Amino acid sequence: MEATRVRFEPLLEWVCAAIVIVGLAGAAMFLVRDMRDVRVMPVTPVMAHEAPAVEPSPVVPSRAVAVPMMLLEGGRSLRLGQSASDVERTLGADAQRGEDAVERDGARERITRFYEAGGTRFAVVFAAPRVGAEPLVVAMYRW
Repeated sequence: MEATRVRFEPLLEWVCAAIVIVGLAGAAMFLVRDMRDVRVMPVTPVMAHEAPAVEPSPVVPSRAVAVPMMLLEGGRSLRLGQSASDVERTLGADAQRGEDAVERDGARERITRFYEAGGTRFAVVFAAPRVGAEPLVVAMYRW
C-alpha cells in the first residue's frame, strides 16, 4: 500500500493570492473614497468675516461688485487695509478719474475715488480708523 501525501503548496499559493486581492481591493476603496472627498481649496483664501461690509456710496454704479483685492497689470495689486498713499504710489496720479466723493458721518468721513487702470474701472473707498489718521482702503468696487 502506497501512502498518499497531502500537498500544502497549492493551498498556500491560493491563500497568498487571496490576501493580495483583498489588500488591493481595500487600497482601491480608500483611493476612490479620497478622490470623491477632495475639497478644492481656493487659490486666494477670502475671509469674509475679517471686515464688516461697507455700504456702498451712492456715487458707485449699481452694477458694481465689491471685491477684496484688485489684481492689475504689471503684477500690481490693491488690497483692503492699504493706506491711501500706498494706493496712490501703486496706481499713480494719472489713474484717478473724476473728483473725490466725500461722505461725512459725524467726525468721520469716507472718501470714494474712481480709478481706471489697464482698462479696468473701479472705485476705492477710504476711511480713517480714527480722527487724524491716514485713510485706509475699506472697500473696493469693480464694474
